[in-house]
Amino acid sequence: MNADSIIASSTRQEWPRVSINGVPLDPQDIALEMQYHPADTREEAVFMAAQALVIRELLEQRAAFLGVEVLKQADETDEEALIRGLLEREVQVPAIDEQALEQFYQSNLERFSSAPLVAARHILLAVAPDDVAGRSRTREQAVALIGQLQDNTARFAALATEYSDCPSRQQGGALGQLSSGQTVAEFERQLLRLDEGLANQPLESRYGFHIVLVDQRIDGKQLPFELVRDSIEGELGERVWQKAVVQYIEMLIGEAGIEGIVMRGAASPLLQ
Repeated sequence: MNADSIIASSTRQEWPRVSINGVPLDPQDIALEMQYHPADTREEAVFMAAQALVIRELLEQRAAFLGVEVLKQADETDEEALIRGLLEREVQVPAIDEQALEQFYQSNLERFSSAPLVAARHILLAVAPDDVAGRSRTREQAVALIGQLQDNTARFAALATEYSDCPSRQQGGALGQLSSGQTVAEFERQLLRLDEGLANQPLESRYGFHIVLVDQRIDGKQLPFELVRDSIEGELGERVWQKAVVQYIEMLIGEAGIEGIVMRGAASPLLQ
């Protein structure tokens, strides 16, 4: 739906009368903003759009009150630059100490290791993701093929050539060496956990079921704290910044005269 049709339709529907410190929101602005807030119901979409506009208006009013001036960056609108300048001026973020960084590292060791490298072959039995009955039958077929291979994996290339729906069947099902990010996520999660040898159950993906034989596995190595320290600091710093911004906006809401909308949460919108 384009902007013109949204504006045209807004005149035939009821819109909340929202004002922020005496400044009313234009219903057409709410209608346009709704396209950025998809929701299950119109009420939810109207609430989220109005809430976003209320927050934007509060920030702009505060920036005007303080006389914020900022040099616009190349990829910013005037409004974005103004709000950035306001937040940089008003939102104070505490520094993250080394103990917090190290504690996060120790609590998330699995995140800070190099991905394993796996040389594998597969036989793909393709089936549509929404074909429930077909997926059940295909899984049974995959289990049967695994049974044939358990005592004789030397037959893998021949069975891949005969049954696989993947172009790799021309190479006996060989996928080469795979690491993180080289295949679809749901297949990768299962593949990189496998030990060497034939997987005793088929691996399921959006494409169907995979019979997998791991020829070689090289486990990843734990990355030292010093190597990942800066990335941890950046991640935690972003979390702290976002929390501080939310608290700042909540303060502005608490101090403002807002009519027509109760700023509660998107999960339970309430419009007056």
